[in-house]
Amino acid sequence: MKLKSAIVTLMMSSGLAASAQTVTLDYYFNHEVHKNKAGQQERFHYIWTETDNNGFYIFGEAFTKQGAKLDTLGQAPNAANLKGTSVYIIVDPDTKKESPNPNYIEPKDVEQIANWVKKGGVLLLMANDSANVELPHFNTLVAKFGMHFNNDLQNHVIDDAHFEDGAVKTTGNPLFKTANKIYMKDVCSISVSGPAKSLLKNSNDATIIATAKYGKGTVIAVGDPWLYNEYTNGRLPAGYENDKAANDLAQWLLQQVPRK
Repeated sequence: MKLKSAIVTLMMSSGLAASAQTVTLDYYFNHEVHKNKAGQQERFHYIWTETDNNGFYIFGEAFTKQGAKLDTLGQAPNAANLKGTSVYIIVDPDTKKESPNPNYIEPKDVEQIANWVKKGGVLLLMANDSANVELPHFNTLVAKFGMHFNNDLQNHVIDDAHFEDGAVKTTGNPLFKTANKIYMKDVCSISVSGPAKSLLKNSNDATIIATAKYGKGTVIAVGDPWLYNEYTNGRLPAGYENDKAANDLAQWLLQQVPRK
């Protein structure tokens, strides 16, 4: 009976910890807009509420299923507006072809974000291949943690007939507890130094996911925004487990949040 009681207590405490965690998605450095069917300008691409192929709806559900809350940040990050955020996610910062007036990551942003991480924040940074992401300013941020998004193209996939070119084995990887094979198409590799270390490599031995501890916090960098709905909604051929990987990554990120 004592063992059973201890297990129940542990489960309850884990649930309480998860429910207190807020996962905030950046809407400032990535702020793409297009016209909807009504001819009105609206936000799109990598947003929580977007249920078509471009959105992060399924990735968001991976967090909420574990008791976390979702939020967004449409302003430049600082100590005040990051207060209460456990996990902060920056995805695919805009280039000028994506936004006429992109919000680049500036030195003041780097310092604000780094200070937040140092105090215990968990930061997820998702890049893209160099043709589709603003790397120069983004790299000023990842450099703070010993990482660098390279100007290259890994896992290039020509069309849907060549899915295997984007395959990455994840069996036994500490980040992926349930996913054994994932799909990451057209990604950039990541160089690591200092505190950073490789967390996942592709078949070319190039690092495509890296991580670093910084103060009390954790940073993880990925060479692509690969968990948007198009690649987690069951469209991929059998054997690819991006849906499981979304849950694995969400769980890993929440587990890195320091317990108070």
